[in-house]
Amino acid sequence: GVGAPPPPGPPGPPVPSGAPPVPGPGAPQGGASPFYQAAPNAAPAPPGVPGAPGPAPGMQAPGMGAPGAGAIPGAPGAPGQFEENVDFSIQAPKRMFRTTMGSIPASASMAASSCVPMGATLRPLAPANVGEDDVDVVQPGAAGIIRCKRCRTYINAFVTWLENGRRWRCNICGQLNECPSAYFCHLDNDGNRRDRTQRPELSKSVVEFVAPSEYMVRPPQPPSYFFVIDVSATAARSGMLASAASAIKASLDDLPGGGRTLVGFITYDDSVHYYSLKAGLSHPQMMVVADLKELFVPAPDDLLVNLRDSRDVVENFLDNLPTMFSKTQCPSACLGPALKAAFTVTKHIGGKMCVFQSVLPSLGDGALKQRENVRIMGTPDEVKLLRPDQKWYKDTAIEFSRAQISVDMFLFPYQYIDCATLSDLPKYTAGTLHTYVAFNQQRDGPKFEAELHKALAMPAAFEAVMRIRCTRGMRISNFYGNFFIRGTDLLALPNCSSDSVFGFDLVHDEQSVTSNVVTVQSALLYTSSEGERRIRVLTQALPVTHSPTEFVESLDAEAVVSLLSKQALQVAIKTNLDNARGRLQQSCVDMIRYSKGGMKRAVSGYSVPPQGQNSEEDKPIPKNLKLLPLYTLSLLKNVAFRGGTDIHPDERMGAHTTLATMWVRDCRNFIYPRMFSVHDMEPSAGKPTQGLGDDGSSVAGRNHILLPKVVSLSADRLSSGGVFLLDNGVDMYLWIGRSADPAVINSLFGVSSLEGIDMNQVPLQNSGNDLASRLGAIIRSLRESSTETFVITPKVTLVREGDAAMEARFFWHMVEDRASFNGGTYNYQEFMEFVQSPPNAGPPGAAAGPPGVPRAGPPGAPPGGGYGAPPPPGPMGAPPPPGPPMVGRSPPPGPPGPAPSPAGGYGGPAPPPGPPRGA
Repeated sequence: GVGAPPPPGPPGPPVPSGAPPVPGPGAPQGGASPFYQAAPNAAPAPPGVPGAPGPAPGMQAPGMGAPGAGAIPGAPGAPGQFEENVDFSIQAPKRMFRTTMGSIPASASMAASSCVPMGATLRPLAPANVGEDDVDVVQPGAAGIIRCKRCRTYINAFVTWLENGRRWRCNICGQLNECPSAYFCHLDNDGNRRDRTQRPELSKSVVEFVAPSEYMVRPPQPPSYFFVIDVSATAARSGMLASAASAIKASLDDLPGGGRTLVGFITYDDSVHYYSLKAGLSHPQMMVVADLKELFVPAPDDLLVNLRDSRDVVENFLDNLPTMFSKTQCPSACLGPALKAAFTVTKHIGGKMCVFQSVLPSLGDGALKQRENVRIMGTPDEVKLLRPDQKWYKDTAIEFSRAQISVDMFLFPYQYIDCATLSDLPKYTAGTLHTYVAFNQQRDGPKFEAELHKALAMPAAFEAVMRIRCTRGMRISNFYGNFFIRGTDLLALPNCSSDSVFGFDLVHDEQSVTSNVVTVQSALLYTSSEGERRIRVLTQALPVTHSPTEFVESLDAEAVVSLLSKQALQVAIKTNLDNARGRLQQSCVDMIRYSKGGMKRAVSGYSVPPQGQNSEEDKPIPKNLKLLPLYTLSLLKNVAFRGGTDIHPDERMGAHTTLATMWVRDCRNFIYPRMFSVHDMEPSAGKPTQGLGDDGSSVAGRNHILLPKVVSLSADRLSSGGVFLLDNGVDMYLWIGRSADPAVINSLFGVSSLEGIDMNQVPLQNSGNDLASRLGAIIRSLRESSTETFVITPKVTLVREGDAAMEARFFWHMVEDRASFNGGTYNYQEFMEFVQSPPNAGPPGAAAGPPGVPRAGPPGAPPGGGYGAPPPPGPMGAPPPPGPPMVGRSPPPGPPGPAPSPAGGYGGPAPPPGPPRGA
């Protein structure tokens, strides 16, 4: 593991005699975070698990899971007896590591009264931006990788050197360590090593060590890619097979591993189909096993083959896959038996497994029942549909994780498919979940193929484990993301990519922090695509402050909301959505109150009213937190948390899995989308430019495409004569007013009018004329990134004004308007007023004001904050709009007026200034 070399290597140095016994790895996660106090998933690894070595000397020391046991008593220079001299200019790149705060409160009471969710979001393999240096690779010398003999912390830029370089003090546990003679160097007048700038591990925040053999449980395995494909009638008729085969074939040359790469395929309907891909065959040999209870694997040696040797037969299989099952009538799919079969084939090597599923699994192990219940949607019991229905998929995922198998799951539901249960498979294997509701090859195919190609071709880290340590006095409590925890703090990651994101809470383990610096270190041990064992170490030092003002000024609103969203997801599943919304709202209120000085005088954790009745309300919100209320309001109205009866449980679960693994910037765009005014954009918009536009408009993409002006997310900003593009980073919507200029309509769609036309059949043109070309360039640029090799082709949903079902979904994103569900009845201006002067009553943590009590909404809003009648039962239909059927009243005809829409109403007072403009 990361904490210590696994058993085959030499044991670490023993703890010095006279030291107290090393404490155990600490209490399970779930510390006193101000927001979330329930323990996340954690289970001990059973004995004998491959790749889960027992603790080596020092592995269970403080700074691993419970770094609060402190330095060795009486050790010279134990924390609290000195002030560390730290170079805070050494910073981890923002693309990799974002803390919610730039400094640490000196006491637990100060942290508790602030109500700030202290923690960070980590993206260990984030690619470098243009112009940035990549991570330095360090080849250990004769002394090996230098680590603390007590807590196993890696040598880093923030340790303290003593006795002219002969010893160094660990900045995690305070242990004094001897410097090996092969690593020795004299110190300069400032107490720093003279070779500091020549050693990346002593001068930079992030380095990558080449791991010696003792860090390997087994030799690095070749990259393996195994495909498990549903070929039921629904899958065959949808066009999914053709898109999947096309994307896989296009990715074969780009699969990591070169000549070492292995591939294999299984298809399934009511039986499991194996394919012998032995080199030299003219076409693959298909073997069908219909007995799902006594499953066996025929020709086991020819099912997972070397791609280079069997390239011709693999391509032959992919060419024929779309037509092989074109006449099938089988409605069922035995996902469980197919997964067991695939596991049997790949368990000796591990690797990545891609699963494609179109219908609810109904046969064999893992069969699921139809449990969709419209009567409980919009009620506290709705959370039952968001919890897994059975443990089979979690148990299977844990078994996969032990065998170093990661699952990327692609779902294509036309009716209820139980995402909540199926999502356990990618969640515990460090995989990903992608959902394409009512898959239409023309509309959804390009995005699906781009996402599948990226999942296959992006550089991958195999057989990885990660551990995060922090300085004594603090401890890591909860982890967020896709992983399985071995023991209490070792994250098992069969596969880790540049998109892998993890969050964690950082809480006080003692009443006060005795050092002036807190250090956080993450270490990711993995096998690269080239078969080299590496350790990526990221170390960040944070100053400790006694000043509430200094602490508030160091807060990062985007990082705070990103971590809050991940915490609230777990609250929602463990309790219900109402509680999650209440916690989000209360956290925002408490943080704003504290930032304005309202909690400086605290009694038992609750503020005493400050002197002067309006002294707190009159103070402005600090500049760095001005957007916190807007982002919180947006989060309350996001599909992941919003109330109402019109969100299908599969769709909500898709939003949960997306939000749980999002990077900070992507999270901001997902909860607060950007909406662009297309019909009146400047002639230069959509064309390459240098810097910002004349009016401050921002640019996007590798070619610095100038973006149109951004408008607020309110229906008031829409006009019947306009065309507006909305982008939340996952999906795009193009809203077309009924009175839009026919010339604009003709340029974008090739028709003079959209009246009476099925919008699902209208292609959006991206070339052929100036307007279409510029809009096409804007859409592409919004998906391009300077750090990403792969560009995901976006899906653009066309929304015509007056189309009730489509507009209802579009108006979910109008977060600055009132929404007709309990807890969502504020518009932006009202929410700002509430946050600035909440009712001063109730114990801390209780929802301030009415988190679930509807305020006086717009005229005609349904009583009780609901959406009216629940949606009708039954399948989603085919081809439905892009999403489950939504129920709500049709928006009023004509220009936007004061009447409400199903998603929160047109009208309402103009919002206060504050929303970001193209940030």
